Amino acid sequence: MKKIHWKNLFSQKRSSLLYGGILLGFILWMLFIDTHSWTIHTELNQEIEQLENQKKALQQTLEEDQKTIQKLNNKDSLEQFAREAYGHKKENETVFIIEAGDSLR
Repeated sequence: MKKIHWKNLFSQKRSSLLYGGILLGFILWMLFIDTHSWTIHTELNQEIEQLENQKKALQQTLEEDQKTIQKLNNKDSLEQFAREAYGHKKENETVFIIEAGDSLR
């Protein structure tokens, strides 16, 4: 029958607990405390996603504006746009604005 060496057994448990504690501390440090932590990376990834969505929206707006500019290169369409959007009129011209019947209530 083998003899159990209690001192040796306790020293092995103590060293494994020490290494486990160090590993746990390191993991906690890297997840929450460090400047390169997981929480900061998730916040930065969310910000990147928001900025990419904003970039897509701005690109769509830019494309629409490009189309409008191309359309406004013609003098007739420019005049029509100015009349419709800004209410411009020619000299000695009277403009009547007719609203829909629902707005008269």
